[in-house]
Amino acid sequence: MSEHDSVGHAADIPSQGERILIVDDDPSMRTALMESVRRLGFEVQGALDGADAVERVSRYKPWLVVTDLKMPRLGGLDLIKEIKSRSPHTLMVLMTAYGTVETAVEAMKYGASDYILKPFSTDLLERVIANLKARDADASMPSPAPIDQRSILTQDPGMVRLLSTVEGVAASQATVLINGESGTGKELLARFIHSRSPRAHRPFIAVNCAALPDGLLESELFGHERGAFTGAIMKKIGKFEMAHTGTLLLDEISEMNMGLQAKLLRVIQEREVDRVGGREPVSVNIRVIATTNRSLYHEVEQGRFREDLYYRLNVFPITVPPLRERLADIPLLARHFVTVSAARNSLPLPMVSAETYAMLQDRRWKGNVRELE
Repeated sequence: MSEHDSVGHAADIPSQGERILIVDDDPSMRTALMESVRRLGFEVQGALDGADAVERVSRYKPWLVVTDLKMPRLGGLDLIKEIKSRSPHTLMVLMTAYGTVETAVEAMKYGASDYILKPFSTDLLERVIANLKARDADASMPSPAPIDQRSILTQDPGMVRLLSTVEGVAASQATVLINGESGTGKELLARFIHSRSPRAHRPFIAVNCAALPDGLLESELFGHERGAFTGAIMKKIGKFEMAHTGTLLLDEISEMNMGLQAKLLRVIQEREVDRVGGREPVSVNIRVIATTNRSLYHEVEQGRFREDLYYRLNVFPITVPPLRERLADIPLLARHFVTVSAARNSLPLPMVSAETYAMLQDRRWKGNVRELE
């Protein structure tokens, strides 16, 4: 049985989110792309052309279809329209060596999620797939924003001024360092910046530097090649590559060890990533936002943080005030959290007295907004 006809038994086929269909009438190209996708751990099938792909989609139900443009028996644009009419949730990526970028833009109007201009390396396809997977994961998570994913709920004059300033820097490509106590909403502000930036419709990838041991954090950020270390049974795309063309948030950057700080500095300076066990650097186009609940300047003085990296990150510093300095926001946030909690639990909306609000405003809120919630 040829590679484009191969199909597993129903019981052996992974979930839809793990299946990819490659559509290309060039056997060598199709085989190379399928092997690349397999290295990422996906189930993959190949189709000879658009007509073959339509038949396979109804049976195989892939999460993603990667298709060439020029093919016999139904070309790429017609295939995108056909599949989107039958299976709107199936993602589509167009590969093309013909015409111009306008052709690819037309494909996106028909419902394609992305496009790749030939010739391209298999690394680029892997990066596109990783980005789409990250978008899916991000879309499935509830937004941390109180009203919507692009809003920050505030009526405090200081916060309003801060957001006005942030709106201006969001439009730039400047690296941003967000300072603030734990629970003040630093990640929410980072998402706000991303949503107001030219990269808003590209990936937003967040990494908590305090949540992983050093070895795992390196692999998580930079990715690794198959066989790079014991247990690396398949190639892994790191967060830097997943954030390509988008924004990477490095949460609690002060927890990163000096060795990883040196590697991060190189990424920011050279816009290249070295995977663990890799031979060639991979180019990345990302905006970096970092957060910290410590003074990085103090960490530099104590020899715990690289001075050169500090200046690279501190291009546009922002300090988020603690909740105890935003008294006007406490009743507003409290009302919001009560409303959300009542709705989630199908309970009537309780009345909150003025005395209760006054009591809340008298608290120190060491855990800030997170504690109030």
